[in-house]
Amino acid sequence: MQTNQALALGDYKHAKYHPFTDVDRELEKIFEGEFAVTTTEDYGQLDPRVLESYSLVISYTEFAKEPLPSAQTAALLSYVANGGGLLAIHNGISLQRSQELGTMLGAKFTGHPPFTALPIKTSGHKHLITEGIDDFVMDEEPYRFDMYPHYQTTILAEYEHDGQLWPAAWTHEYGLGRVVYLMPGHQLASFSVEPFRELIRRGGLWAAQLL
Repeated sequence: MQTNQALALGDYKHAKYHPFTDVDRELEKIFEGEFAVTTTEDYGQLDPRVLESYSLVISYTEFAKEPLPSAQTAALLSYVANGGGLLAIHNGISLQRSQELGTMLGAKFTGHPPFTALPIKTSGHKHLITEGIDDFVMDEEPYRFDMYPHYQTTILAEYEHDGQLWPAAWTHEYGLGRVVYLMPGHQLASFSVEPFRELIRRGGLWAAQLL
């Protein structure tokens, strides 16, 4: 029986670019045997009494004009600071609409060049999340970020674009908890790329302090 619970937040009805439909099922498959994943677009689940049941929160939240209400922001900050895990995938960095959550995530999304094939490089980045995962190529949006200096952030992977290397994944501690961000994940097909699926699985386990 699975004892570890994960809460995955995304948007079904009002997603403009990144619908959670079918991505939610892929997350359930990726974490099968590791977490029982509850998928929802109900942001009211960001409540201290609810979050205490979960070892991991997964953000695949759509970009929105308004930040989360203060109570929900405070609940997620407190959850991670007290030992919870946060895994944000691609558009999940949209939590940055709340300044405090953006700071916790460790970077600000600033835009992206056109969708293209991206070489993802894990070699040279020694970490349990990337151990044994070879470099790979996937079709993606090359998200760009302004990294914040507040944490000792560990870069887990980089992507090559315009002759430069850019952050593709990172992790750091926040209080007693852990935050992991993975840049890929724009479309459903992204979740069929095996190295990326493994990064999601290990990233979730690491964030939940089970790896």
